[in-house]
Amino acid sequence: MGSRLKFLVVFAVLSLILGCQRGTIKPPRGPSPTFNLTPQERMELALKVRNNPVDLSEKNFALVETNKGNFIFKLYSEDAPKTVSNFVRLARAGFYDGLTWHRYKGGFIIQGGDPLGTGAGSAGYRIDLEISGKSHTEGAVGMARGDDPNSASCQFYVVLEPYPNLDDYYCVFGQVTEGMDVVKRLSAGNKTQGTPPDTIMRITISD
Repeated sequence: MGSRLKFLVVFAVLSLILGCQRGTIKPPRGPSPTFNLTPQERMELALKVRNNPVDLSEKNFALVETNKGNFIFKLYSEDAPKTVSNFVRLARAGFYDGLTWHRYKGGFIIQGGDPLGTGAGSAGYRIDLEISGKSHTEGAVGMARGDDPNSASCQFYVVLEPYPNLDDYYCVFGQVTEGMDVVKRLSAGNKTQGTPPDTIMRITISD
């Protein structure tokens, strides 16, 4: 075997290995079985899995597939165990599949995970505020809430630039590690122009 052929074979093997490493973005798949659930059906699903046990030792990353591409964020399981457990339950149940990115503020934040798609929806229950000690750096993933500190439920956001003023008021439970360019392309749409919001196709939890 010639040296050039050997090099190509080795390169192909290494590429395959690297492509299978933990946290690597995977290609998009078709809609999940829960993609077209109604808000009421999603709430019933969330309440059904609300108390399911979660083994956080094996829940390290979340792969978020969108219509604009995919991104991955690391879960802060040790720093925000209750918040991460809640997110993992909902994601594994398919609660987020088919929901939109309903809120966008240029250069600041993109937010999704609301079954109503308006910012007023929830999973039918609330979780207490959990301060993880992590900062709102670019790509930080946090739980959205209302005026009540203990009103988080299912909506989450990604900050598009550092915003440390939020650190003591919202729970940062993850950090984007791959695909931040995709996050910055997401949009909440424009009703005036008839542009629909971007969509969460599926969220997969992996180690």
